Amino acid sequence: MLKEDFLWVEKYRPKTVADTILPINLKSTFQKFIDQNNIPNLILSGPAGVGKTTVAKAMLEQLGCDYLVINGSLNGNIDTLRTEILNFASAVSLSGGRKYVILDEADYLNANSTQPALRNFMEEFAGNCGFILTCNFKNRIIQPLHSRCSIIDFSFSKEDLVKLGGEFFKRAATILNQENIGYDKSVLGEVILKYLPDWRRVLNELQRYSVSGNIDAGILSNLKDSQIKDAVKLMKDKDFTNLRKWVGENSDVDQVEFFHTFYKQADDNFQQKSIPELVLILSKYQYQAAFVADPEINIMACLTEIMISCEFK
Repeated sequence: MLKEDFLWVEKYRPKTVADTILPINLKSTFQKFIDQNNIPNLILSGPAGVGKTTVAKAMLEQLGCDYLVINGSLNGNIDTLRTEILNFASAVSLSGGRKYVILDEADYLNANSTQPALRNFMEEFAGNCGFILTCNFKNRIIQPLHSRCSIIDFSFSKEDLVKLGGEFFKRAATILNQENIGYDKSVLGEVILKYLPDWRRVLNELQRYSVSGNIDAGILSNLKDSQIKDAVKLMKDKDFTNLRKWVGENSDVDQVEFFHTFYKQADDNFQQKSIPELVLILSKYQYQAAFVADPEINIMACLTEIMISCEFK
């Protein structure tokens, strides 16, 4: 079975801009690029799972463009630019039109080597190849790239979130029906409210809990508890490498909820004499969460200090 057939986020990825779950002003902007048959170099910036890569692919597929997708966090070194991007950008498009490179998670590209080299590629192949960069933190993208791209922020007002949540509820219900998964409407609504606007996370969680054949109230506590249990086990085992991986995969979690859930489960996971120290650590990092530039580093620092300072059961 192909990955695209197994993962719901791929199987049900929108194929057109009109099908994406985005505020009307963003959809209008992307639709204009299609109508004008001209997509400029873009930096798409915003939280994880909101549809940045999806809308980039949708635009290019609607225009019939050849494109290459590179994950900056996995293949973001200078050698990748010199091989994959160079070979792709320098060749003539099979469709006869402009080609594009989608650089996912471009904020992970090395700012001292890869990003400056990318600036030169944009200039050298401007007539044949365009670039679309997606990122969570646009401040990690060097200014010379900012000046060569149109920057589009995926930001959402409270009114946007209410409307988009309703749209995604209908989309998720359709997916569950097609997959023959029973569901409680109120539970589906709670899952969406918990993670919106991270649509990818919602679908991944629904698929994860669909193995029982039904989405009901029994999953709600697990959505919170399972995350903490996995992290506690890694800390107890002093498995720093996989703990970093866990934090990376869960860096979009609501930090206030994360710290509070950790606090509520303290008696289950830590020796009584360590709980005062745990409370002080959680309090410190919860305060810092209000203004840190990178929530992932803040959570990782918190868990590292807990791992070093506290005794587990």
